[in-house]
Amino acid sequence: MSGVFISLDGVDGGGKSTQVALLSEWYRQRGRTVYSLRDPGGTKLGDSLREILLHRQEIPLSMKSEMLLYMASRAELVASQILPAIEAGEVVVCDRYLLANIVYQGHAGGLPVDAIRSVGAIATEGLQPDLTFVFDLPVDVALSRLQGEADRLESRGAEYMQRVREGFLTESQQLPAACILDATQPIPTIHQTIVDALLSRNLA
Repeated sequence: MSGVFISLDGVDGGGKSTQVALLSEWYRQRGRTVYSLRDPGGTKLGDSLREILLHRQEIPLSMKSEMLLYMASRAELVASQILPAIEAGEVVVCDRYLLANIVYQGHAGGLPVDAIRSVGAIATEGLQPDLTFVFDLPVDVALSRLQGEADRLESRGAEYMQRVREGFLTESQQLPAACILDATQPIPTIHQTIVDALLSRNLA
């Protein structure tokens, strides 16, 4: 049985974490071994970098430094978790991946997108998801859904988030394996759309 690599990405507040849990359970019910991961995170290095990147706002980060720290976390995640799982024929469901850097630090943050792709190719060893689901919703709806204290990215405001949304839509149209989801729909509807997309591509 071949391995499967699925990523879920998009604007904050889209409901990715809920759908990661539902999708992982769906695969388990079909008898698959599933690794539910988050990027950044998933390793000791990644969890430490996640804390700095999102929650240690007293530590200043340039956009370039921010991008490189995300890449360092991802490089460790790919090498120690994602690649071994896929090579063993298992399923990886990942909350965010390289696309997030291209959008957040590139389209929204002003770094050259092609340069981010080049660094990303090294960090990921060229590994791309079999399918990426992009959660799309209006920025005002997304911001209204956010709970708790805003993290480093969420605190950049509506204009930044609008550039993020536009970046995801632009990049998704260029990806050969991307599916844009209307994240304003009910949770069961979104889950069924995901399942249907996977079944139609023989990724079950």
